[in-house]
Amino acid sequence: MDAIAERTRTTKRMIYYYFSGKKGLYMAVLEKAYGDIRAVEAELHLENLDLEAAIRRLADFTFDYQDANLNFVRLVSIENIHRAEHIAQSERLKNLNVAVLDTIARILDRGRAQGVFRAEVEPVDLHMMISAFCHFRVANRHTFGTIFRQDLGAPEIREKHRPMIGDAVVRYLKGG
Repeated sequence: MDAIAERTRTTKRMIYYYFSGKKGLYMAVLEKAYGDIRAVEAELHLENLDLEAAIRRLADFTFDYQDANLNFVRLVSIENIHRAEHIAQSERLKNLNVAVLDTIARILDRGRAQGVFRAEVEPVDLHMMISAFCHFRVANRHTFGTIFRQDLGAPEIREKHRPMIGDAVVRYLKGG
C-alpha cells in the first residue's frame, strides 16, 4: 500500500476512502485482474482460426499469461483460500467470464459439426483443463520444483510444457 500511495502521490487513507475500505480495494483489484485477462482473450479472435489452431492459441495464451502474471495466479489462489467469498459478491465478475465460455462453446460446436471434436465436452470443462495445467505450474512452482527437483520457471522446462498442454487438449477433443 505504501508503494501505491507513493506512486499515486496520495495517502493510504485516501486510497481506502476512494475504494470504501480495504474490501472495496481488494474487489477492485480482483475485478481488474480478471478483466485484464478476459480483455486480452477477446483480442485473440479464436473464432477466425481453424479448430486446432484456435484451441492451441487459447492454451498457449493461457500458459503465457499465467507464466508472465504471477500476481494473477497468487490472487486467484488467495481467493480460493477464501472460498471465492469476494468473487461471489461481484456481479461484474460473475458476468465477466461468460465471454470466454461462449467463445469456447462456438469452437466446440464447429468442431462437432465437422465431426472433429467429441460431442460430450463442455466449454467449462475444457476451460478448466487448460487453466488447471497453466495455473498449477505457476502456483506450485516452488513446492513441485523442490519435491521433484525441477525448476518449472526454467526456459527449457517452459518450452517443453507450453506445447504439451495444447497437444493434450487437442488429442482429448479429437478422442485420441
